[in-house]
Amino acid sequence: MTGKEILYFGDPMCSWCWGFAPVIDNICEEFSKKIPISLTLGGLHAYDNFPMSEEYKANIKHHWEDVNKMTGAKFDYRFFDREKFILDTEPACRAVVAVKNLEKGKEISFYEKISRSFYSENKDTTNIDTYKSICAEENLDFTEFSIIFHSDEIKKKTAEDFAYTKSIGVSGFPTLIAKDNEKLSLLSSGYQPYSILQPIIKNWINVDP
Repeated sequence: MTGKEILYFGDPMCSWCWGFAPVIDNICEEFSKKIPISLTLGGLHAYDNFPMSEEYKANIKHHWEDVNKMTGAKFDYRFFDREKFILDTEPACRAVVAVKNLEKGKEISFYEKISRSFYSENKDTTNIDTYKSICAEENLDFTEFSIIFHSDEIKKKTAEDFAYTKSIGVSGFPTLIAKDNEKLSLLSSGYQPYSILQPIIKNWINVDP
């Protein structure tokens, strides 16, 4: 399927992306042998530097409840007991970019495990120690990961992901873009179940360019 690719835009600390995890897994399982599927990090709350207010927490909690109702994704609401937590999604995104450069092909799995650790295990994804167990699960060397994670090159590449996301007009996550050579077209913006996306993707793949 020359020239065709599915571009997935998301953030591991985006609750709707957590709900979308089984959907992208199904997409990868069915279509990844036919066309490439790539992940670009969106930076939902990247570089935030202020503690979450109670109003901010309430807004986020409302999103979590909506995602749970629609997708069944599990959440640990003890998160909202944290005081002065800064919801900066850049470190979690940078961890995925580090894995893309460390061992390409493991980034989506690693990305989903970050979401799991944040949403259902109440772990602090702004703390690099959280990634020790995920690296172990993925058979990645944590020391090597840490070096890459802290490098200026990976910080720059993460910022480039954010910039590319904005440059093509993606503002919400999860988003799927169909790329046919240099032509980009929207497959899905926001959460959609696999039952809806599967025939759309299948039809696009099988249409002659």
